[in-house]
Amino acid sequence: MLPATNRLDWVDAAKGLSIILVVMMHSAYGVGEDLNGTGVLHYIIGWATPFRMPEFFLISGLFLGAVIARPWAAYADRRIVHYLYFYALWAVLQIVFKVGLGTGDFAAVGSQILWAVVEPYGVLWFIYMLAVYSLVTKLLFGFRVPHWLALGAAAALQIFPVTSGIGLVDHFAAYFVYFYAGYAFAPLVFRIVASAQGNAVWATLTLIAYVVIEAYLVFAGGSELHPRGITMGYAALPVLHLVLGFVGSLAVCLTAALLIRLPWMGWLRWLGEHSIVVYLSFSIPMAASRTLLLKTGLITDVSTVSVIVMSIALVLPLVLYWLIAKTGWGKFLFERPAWAHLPGTPGSRGYVKPAAVQPAE
Repeated sequence: MLPATNRLDWVDAAKGLSIILVVMMHSAYGVGEDLNGTGVLHYIIGWATPFRMPEFFLISGLFLGAVIARPWAAYADRRIVHYLYFYALWAVLQIVFKVGLGTGDFAAVGSQILWAVVEPYGVLWFIYMLAVYSLVTKLLFGFRVPHWLALGAAAALQIFPVTSGIGLVDHFAAYFVYFYAGYAFAPLVFRIVASAQGNAVWATLTLIAYVVIEAYLVFAGGSELHPRGITMGYAALPVLHLVLGFVGSLAVCLTAALLIRLPWMGWLRWLGEHSIVVYLSFSIPMAASRTLLLKTGLITDVSTVSVIVMSIALVLPLVLYWLIAKTGWGKFLFERPAWAHLPGTPGSRGYVKPAAVQPAE
């Protein structure tokens, strides 16, 4: 059983850490490529490479067990259609902004929108794959496939790298194992986190040891930092890479569970609660701010520009969200309208919540 209370705070805090790492990576790599150099954020992201995306997917699977047995319509509306709506909306917006307005090649806008149906677009691939992972997991549940078999097959796909060149296939092979593990091992994860919260000193010492070991495995053994990525050392070894993805994901959960106990860390929980807002919309202010900063030529240090761009990319989506909440305009950007729900599901037009069954006297 999943714990009934005190679970969302640290989960949201973990999502907050996750979205910071995602924005940090794209900001650093974009600036690094433009300035042909590396900065301090490159080292942080390089260190986090083994778990940066695995932990996002593992956390996303933690509460799947609470809805997996629901009828297909209710499940699909919440775990598939939900993500596809935001993916489709923001893929169109980003393509129009980047391709249409950015390059002036409006003829390519239509073709890229059509291609985005089968090939996850840009940074939005994460949202696309959440829908795919949710669909596949529901099918595995329906066919009563044992967890050990599903995890074994998914782990094999990750250990033996699939490089088909097709984003949908490659992303599925690389990360489905973490999403499914979050679903299958959710009770264990919650127990470990609860134990860590009750033994904060030992948990902190364990995390410190993990940071050191992770740094050695990533940067030793022939690693090389690039403006737009890292060639890892020992951490790139197939089986070890899989293990580090799981260990790092758990470390993020433990870190969040410890941080959220501090009275001044409520902002991290709030950020995680609204992480999809940032994920959907950070790329546009990130690209715009990077272009403007570099055109001025006033700052050329990779570290400084990367931090500024990352800060803008994190803050402006939240400002947009606040403005929408205040004015009521544009709610469809972050909230599904009634027409985007499957008929008969919560939130759809004409939906009537079933009356509670009264206990017999």
